[in-house]
Amino acid sequence: MPGDVFQLLLLLLSTMFGPTHGCLKDPASGYKLTGIVCRLTYDAAAVLNEKTTKVIEAAFQHARYPSMKGEKSLLIIGRVLYGLDNLEIHNLSIGRSAFELRPGEGVGLEISNVSAVFRGTIKYGYGSWLVNVQQTVDFELQTQIDLGINPKLYCGKSRVAADTSDCFLNFHKFQLFLQGDKEPNWLKRLFTNFITFTVKLVVKGQICKEINKVADILADFVQDTAADFVSDGSISVDIDINTAPVITASYIESYHKGLTIYNNTSSVINESVFHPDQLTSHRMLYFWLSDDVFNPLIAAAHQDGRLRLNISSEELTKLFRTSLSSVVPQQMEKCLLESGSSELRVWTSSVPSLSTSSTGTTVWAQLSAELDCDGQTAPTLFFQTNVSVEITVSYADKKLFLHGKPREIFVLKPELPSQNQQLNAEFIREAVEKIGLPKVLSVLEIELTRLLDKQGTNLFDIYNPEVLHRDVSAASYLAPVHVEHLQSAVTFMFLLLLRSAGLRRDSDGFWFPSSPPGQLPQKDPSVAGQPLG
Repeated sequence: MPGDVFQLLLLLLSTMFGPTHGCLKDPASGYKLTGIVCRLTYDAAAVLNEKTTKVIEAAFQHARYPSMKGEKSLLIIGRVLYGLDNLEIHNLSIGRSAFELRPGEGVGLEISNVSAVFRGTIKYGYGSWLVNVQQTVDFELQTQIDLGINPKLYCGKSRVAADTSDCFLNFHKFQLFLQGDKEPNWLKRLFTNFITFTVKLVVKGQICKEINKVADILADFVQDTAADFVSDGSISVDIDINTAPVITASYIESYHKGLTIYNNTSSVINESVFHPDQLTSHRMLYFWLSDDVFNPLIAAAHQDGRLRLNISSEELTKLFRTSLSSVVPQQMEKCLLESGSSELRVWTSSVPSLSTSSTGTTVWAQLSAELDCDGQTAPTLFFQTNVSVEITVSYADKKLFLHGKPREIFVLKPELPSQNQQLNAEFIREAVEKIGLPKVLSVLEIELTRLLDKQGTNLFDIYNPEVLHRDVSAASYLAPVHVEHLQSAVTFMFLLLLRSAGLRRDSDGFWFPSSPPGQLPQKDPSVAGQPLG
């Protein structure tokens, strides 16, 4: 979706929850295999429903109506032949849409007061021994329709699919006029009455068929966008689902694998602790993420060489203006003051790990650091340190913030290789706590925000997001949004989905295909991830 998050109107709810192979029939049996959960509540669905009319509009505009032929035998005039061609829609307007979440079934949609004028060409002929007439004239259909769709959600072919076969149109007005004549003569009225029945069947069939097609196109787009959102370079996340989404009267919930894929290998989740009771329905949108999602991601980032940080001489000098109780070693001070191209390189020596509790997420990491100065073959400084830091996360003003509280810092091998000397470990420990960790967290904030922006998160207005940490060996990420503030984001997403589904809007506000049906525009290649800093 671009977007770190998240990449939708109610019609799309039946298609927005990702794919899987071999879905489990019982949702509860899939909980232990679930790394990510998405819960969309009734309040959010109500806002999304306001945009449903745009999808219906697209379905009407995108539909292609086939030519129709038929014949009828009538008394007096004999056999009547007719054909309707070039059927197009004009003057489309849609009234309102209503919805309901049907527990255990699906979504009920009712779109009322759809007004449209269809225009085309009709060829007709009738004849007997008394009369023989053949004629081609333009025709106009004036319609007013109520549309009902009851998609049933199920899991199949690696995706949550929507069975939209329960689709019906009620015509409150359906009048066919020839050559713009609003009061046709008795002969025209005689056979236009049975032509009307045929046209109704075709229009109903094509509209329902197009709704299903648009839903499929948008489902593919939403799923592909979501997959792109959680992918960067050679690291991706499998967001296939384990079971069909659950629908209650207050929310729709989907259960995703959340498996990290790196170098053609995949992580495994089989002991997840998720349970629906861990989430509520007071907010609009909830995301629940397990530690089992984050740990493989961190491991992949480590193996991909992304957990590295290089700090230049100028920045080092600024950082060491921080007041320290320990004395800066003379060799290091000389390096910082006299060297114009000194550099501190920091990297993870082993794979970091994390664990979540109610107070935050604790990260364990072993770091190595090396300070190089001008003209020296050996590093001026080298050390390793084992660090444990408790981190809480927040998101505001379209930026990610990391708040760290050191729990343990243990320094290993503090050395001055150029002098072949050991170094005071207390100085290193204090420098790591007061300078190193704040610097690393600030860089992570910038880089993670940059990654979110690259995925398009900054295109959305997300109000009052809240990140909660749960004492269940998993991190519950809640992204609550007030109803009145979600609409601009939904509108943008909606337009993006329609355009990406191959539709363009003309000057009259109608949506038309700008690429062959069922095709999406080609996406730009993903930009590979870079090391921090």
